[in-house]
Amino acid sequence: MPDGTVSQQDVDIDLKQLFGAIWQRKLRILALTATVSALAFVGANLATPSYQSEARILIEPRAPAFSKTEQAGSDTQPLLDELNIASQVQVLSSADLIKRVAKELNLMGLSEFDSSRSLSNRILQMLHLKKSNADQTPEERVVDKFVEKLQVYQVEKSRVIGIQFTSEDPKLAAAIPNTMMKIYSLMQSDAKIDSNYEATQWLEPEIANLRKKVEEAEKKVADYRAMKDIPQSGDTGSFASQQLKDISTELARVRSDGASATARAAAVRNALSIGGSAETLADIANSAMMQKLKETESTIKGQIADLSTTLMNNHPRLKALRSQLGGIQVQIRQETTKILSSIENEAKVAKLREDELVRQLDAAKVDAARSSEQEVGLKALDREAAAQRQLLETYLARYREAASRSGKNSSPADARVISNAIEAREPTFPKILPITIIAALATLILSSVTILLMELFSGRALKAATPLVPPGERPAKATAPAPAAPLPALDRGPEAKARSIEKATAALAAREPAPEPAPASEPVAVNAPPLKEDAGEFSVEGVAAHILASRIPVIYGLSPTGDDGSTAMVMLARELAEAGRSVILIDMTGSLLPTRLMAADRYLPGITDLLTGDAAFGDTIHSDRLSPAHIMPRGRAELAEALKGAERLSIIIGALADAYDVVLVECGAAEVSGLSRLTRSTADHVLLSLPVMDEDRLNALIGDCADAGFTELMLMSDARAVSPPKGWLSKISKGVAA
Repeated sequence: MPDGTVSQQDVDIDLKQLFGAIWQRKLRILALTATVSALAFVGANLATPSYQSEARILIEPRAPAFSKTEQAGSDTQPLLDELNIASQVQVLSSADLIKRVAKELNLMGLSEFDSSRSLSNRILQMLHLKKSNADQTPEERVVDKFVEKLQVYQVEKSRVIGIQFTSEDPKLAAAIPNTMMKIYSLMQSDAKIDSNYEATQWLEPEIANLRKKVEEAEKKVADYRAMKDIPQSGDTGSFASQQLKDISTELARVRSDGASATARAAAVRNALSIGGSAETLADIANSAMMQKLKETESTIKGQIADLSTTLMNNHPRLKALRSQLGGIQVQIRQETTKILSSIENEAKVAKLREDELVRQLDAAKVDAARSSEQEVGLKALDREAAAQRQLLETYLARYREAASRSGKNSSPADARVISNAIEAREPTFPKILPITIIAALATLILSSVTILLMELFSGRALKAATPLVPPGERPAKATAPAPAAPLPALDRGPEAKARSIEKATAALAAREPAPEPAPASEPVAVNAPPLKEDAGEFSVEGVAAHILASRIPVIYGLSPTGDDGSTAMVMLARELAEAGRSVILIDMTGSLLPTRLMAADRYLPGITDLLTGDAAFGDTIHSDRLSPAHIMPRGRAELAEALKGAERLSIIIGALADAYDVVLVECGAAEVSGLSRLTRSTADHVLLSLPVMDEDRLNALIGDCADAGFTELMLMSDARAVSPPKGWLSKISKGVAA
């Protein structure tokens, strides 16, 4: 108030009076607390205790150990996925199983499971506070009560199912889960046995029918073979084909032998014609007669050589030896001629044999062709018989397997008990000590709060407020005002990483409210910024001045020409930071140019990591290397994966706008349609960064922005380049209006 006095409504709360009122009534509070605690203690002791026991069962495929028909890798086992385990949980909670358990344990005769016999329930029903269940049968009432006390659940990340039951009798609480597991196993075994029995009943007539079909098919094969006179040839082919193969093999061997004999004869003949030695030829060297003649010739030559040293050449003995040597050599030539004749005869025989085999081969080919035509029908009958035989063998194997599992205990349940329920020693309810303590604390707190409210409503805890000091005056003993807590500036380098954006937002909110921005001049149909059609107004400095003057908090940048436009956006961020404003640039480009120009490392965590939840808020904000501005890099996460959380982008930008004076979102050469999915509304400011003016591209962008509904458009172009086209603001107006 101007005079510094206090009005009748200026009051303060007297904390001393409040706590004093509680202290004055401490005995009442303690007495009430003790009374309520005693009542809670007595009530907990009088309450009927309940006991809880738990059993666990493992769901797994099981087969009898004696089963020999089970093959490795068989796909007949049930698929133990989450749906299968959940289905077994429902089976354990089914009414049929509960009825069987109730019948086995005779639960219908217990008052615990028949609420109609309870006195308290009768009183509540008489007062119409509880619906009567007289129209239900005793079995239905037992089932309903059983379900209330039963809890069946799947243990997380396992195939184990837990069965919990709560009862007033600890023995019954343990007996019911164990009985449920036993009956569940019997139900599964019975279901398997029934399935195997049904399979055997279906397979018996099918097998009998297949046996007849197999006999008929095999008889057709035998009759066809006898009619066509096709002999049995085994599994390697028909008789004619086998004969053709044997003749071909023999013909090849005979031709090889004939060629070899002809070559050997030619070699011997050639050696005799030129008068050379034929001793090196294999046929002559291997002849026993030639070997003897050669030995005799060698012996005579040795004798002549020995006698030539002591006798004259005309000596009768030498003449006799020379005569014998000539006779031996004549015999050698004669023997060579005989060997040659033998080889030539061998070649002639081979030629005759070859001619005979050729005639046999031609005849075999004709027989094979005729046999092939006959075997076409035979193979068709064989295939039919083989298919019927294979199907019969499959059915027989299935029948034997099903028959072996049709007996009692031959098909174990797909479940194994891993933990039986045991009798609980202590009740789960009531817990006397915790109930007593909670009752005492609640009574103490509620009574204290009641006294505080009574004091406030009665007015005894209110006092007059301290008079205000008139303007221009200071109290005599007033101390100097404490300096306001400095705002945690986000442009102080690495310190910004340690501060979360929530602290910055809270600190900004504590500052004095900024003056409302001056109303902008009337926009031209699209609320565009009031820019003059002058190249200087579209420069980086001009756009920065307009942003500061209009106090625009969030700006989405489009750079249709790519990196040169993104470079201009980096210059704009630094220009705003140098002007004393806290500014952050969010890199949403594909080329990472703003990150490379401003951040120390292009692989720092950034906006994509924040959108995917892989980084904290404070870890994605980094200082610019050359200015007080901040940069939120593109990040290390995949852009496609980050865009799945694009709905969070508006929340992130809103939080940054509360902490920074200006938030620049550089989208690079993105399409206007893609930008519309990132912005919060079409009323957001869009900055078109065109360092080199292109009138056609500008007109196209204006049309796209108009189609997307953006009304707040700005243009940034190099002042040294070609000026924007005349009348561009009116073009924007017409485009948006269209």
